[in-house]
Amino acid sequence: MKNYTISTEEEKRLLKGLSERQDTDAVRMRRYLAMPDLSRTEGSPIKELIDRVKAVKGLEGFDDIKIPEVVPYDVNFDLFNYPPDHPARSKSDTYFVDEKNVLRTQTTVSWYYYLTSDFGKEKVKNNEAIGVLSYGKVYRKDEIDRNHMNVFHQIDGWYIIPKEKGVINIKHLEEILIEIVQSIFGKDIKYRFNPDTFPYTNPSLEMEIEVGGEWIEVLGCGVVFPSVLDKLGVDSQNYTGWAFGFGLERLAIIGMELPDIRLLWSEDERVKKQLKLGNKYKEVSKYPPIVRDISFIVDNVFVPNNYFDLIRETVGENIIEEVKLIDKFENVEKFGEGKISYTFRIVYRSLERTLLNTEVDVLHKKLEEETEKTFLAIIR
Repeated sequence: MKNYTISTEEEKRLLKGLSERQDTDAVRMRRYLAMPDLSRTEGSPIKELIDRVKAVKGLEGFDDIKIPEVVPYDVNFDLFNYPPDHPARSKSDTYFVDEKNVLRTQTTVSWYYYLTSDFGKEKVKNNEAIGVLSYGKVYRKDEIDRNHMNVFHQIDGWYIIPKEKGVINIKHLEEILIEIVQSIFGKDIKYRFNPDTFPYTNPSLEMEIEVGGEWIEVLGCGVVFPSVLDKLGVDSQNYTGWAFGFGLERLAIIGMELPDIRLLWSEDERVKKQLKLGNKYKEVSKYPPIVRDISFIVDNVFVPNNYFDLIRETVGENIIEEVKLIDKFENVEKFGEGKISYTFRIVYRSLERTLLNTEVDVLHKKLEEETEKTFLAIIR
């Protein structure tokens, strides 16, 4: 397996500009970019997952490519057939560095960086088969609960081959994915494939595994749309291929029965020594939650995903277990035109110590003040 690292002058320029800005968005994105890449951190179960995938026989000889984290908007979405109205394109779902560049939302952009590189173009020119794995952090605005974070890890794998050298079919892809899942969960894991829809593959499938009597989706895959290959400079009349991708945290949570995604980032040695794939996690100590509600009135352009980011920064992600919207309503007579009332329930809980009511009161008061300041909200 060859390793490639691709960096661009444009990303360096954008990161330099980001480092010089002091606005809230810039400070926020710098913090996310500075978080460790657990897929390359020794001792992390996320890195262990990567190692197991890379050892799969069906992926032998695939290239390993590390790509930029700040990418052009059109590369992230247009090249992969995302519809113009897809929610992921909006600022409510994606972190924009500027109007034309974003923090990558998927490692699927590896297609672009590999196939437009000199070594990638040379392989296509020589009519070679190409297999690639790419993994690392991705960034998507998301809710706050025990199963989701806005910074997480993903892996993409893809393979293209000249039609004269081989025929790609969904069965071949299924066999590789079965091998991947069995390398993580063991030979006895029950699995199934269901038809699905993705912007850049057709036919497409989702793969589910049975856990505790329930079927859970773990990855998506499919045969690559010819138009995607053409947009990447690969003649779809000559080449065909398949692709798969999945989030690594979900598999780690399933494999260790983790109660909270934040444990994957823990520095507590009592936690870290347990984070091994196949090892069922045992609670170090179940610290009690403290629940507080916050209600406020804001303009109807308010975006909850932006509020979740404010909560992470104001209170600290390490002591927020869950934020749930429990009420939302409009009343022109009571609140005025274009105003909406929201009520969120916030569960404060540390994974490492017991929180005091007094300290939560201080943090919650600070959150109310930042909510007023940032969103011009009226606290109820």
